[in-house]
Formats: sequence, C-alpha cells, structure tokens
Amino acid sequence: MTISLRRGAIIAAIAAGIVIATPAMASAHVGVSPDAVPRDASTLLTFSFSHGCVESPTTSLRITIPDGSPVADPTFDAAWDTQIEKGADGYTSAITYTAVRPVPQGVRGAVSLSFRPAEDAPENLAFPVEQTCETGTNEWTEVAKKGQDPESLESPAPAITLTKTATTPVAGDHGDHADAASDDEPSTADAYPVVPTVLGAGGLVAGIASLVVAVAAYRRRA
Repeated sequence: MTISLRRGAIIAAIAAGIVIATPAMASAHVGVSPDAVPRDASTLLTFSFSHGCVESPTTSLRITIPDGSPVADPTFDAAWDTQIEKGADGYTSAITYTAVRPVPQGVRGAVSLSFRPAEDAPENLAFPVEQTCETGTNEWTEVAKKGQDPESLESPAPAITLTKTATTPVAGDHGDHADAASDDEPSTADAYPVVPTVLGAGGLVAGIASLVVAVAAYRRRA
C-alpha cells in the first residue's frame, strides 16, 4: 500500500511538472501587441521576446511584412539598427533589427513598427520572424491552418487580426481634429461662465452708482 501511494505521488508530481512546463514552453516565442488592429488605419505594432536560442543572446530579428502593406516603417530605437527590404511593388517586404548589444536570455527585448494593412488583406495576418543569436537561430514561421489551434504550434509566427473599428469621418466633418477640439478646447459657455459674468456686471453697476452718490454728496457739501 505504501509503495503504491509513493508511486501515485511520483506520477502526480511528474504530471504536474508537465502541465506547468507546457505553458512556459508555449509562451517562449516572439509575440506581437496589439493582436487586433483596425483595417483602415495605421497602428504601432510591438514585437517582443524574452528568450534567446536556448541560452545564447539574441543579436537580430528579421520580420517579414505581409504582402502589399502600404505602411511598414520601423520606429527609431537607439538599441537597434534597422535595415529595410523592398518588394517588387515598392512596399516594405522585411525589416531586420540588429541589436547594438546582444539581448541576454531572460531579458525582455522589443522592437516596433508603424503598420497599415493592404486594402484587400485577409482577416488574419502573420509576420514570420527569424531570430538570430550569437549561437543558433529560431524560426518563428508556423501559421495556424483553418480550424487549427495556434497554441498547438511549436514555432508560431506572430499574428494579428484585422477589425473594422477604425472611425471613418462623416462627410462635412473634420474627423479626429473635430473630436479633439470638442474634447480638449473649452466651449464659449466654458470660457465665459454665465453666473460669474452676471455677478461681475452687477458689481460694476453698483460701483458706478456708489460713485455718482459720492460725487453728489461732495457737491452738496461744497
């Protein structure tokens, strides 16, 4: 009985270790944030990681841009040098970020770019990434097929979902500028509050009346 209990405890511990280790392994990839972006606007995408190639520090990331994307501009960052590749259509096809100093294992590294998808882009877009280290490389290029769970992939490519939430200005409207003005700029009522204005006018009238009375009294004494 004692032996059976010990065996059961060992099996349970091993199973628990597997359950704990599985999410850790699944999270060891290059991620992108946000993962849902508007279809008709530019968005700042951040690609981050906290691992190297086993224990080797990361020296560069090469991010492949979805075809036909009119905007894919890397953000200036003193920690990274950038190299832009162009496709036959003249749009950016890939961006390579080279670390000025290699990013150690266990230290979060991140690069960003301004991105706008093509008008006819599919709902889901992947950004395959080649992670190069001082020793070895990681290829984050797997894309989930229809009906496949992305979490089941061993080397998933960072991916985003396109939404239709971007605001389209109404005809005759000034869009964001009008919204900004209505939110941030005081209205006429705010700039000239009614009650203080009325009270101020009343005080002015009372002051003038007092002055007239004082002048009249002075003349009578004279």
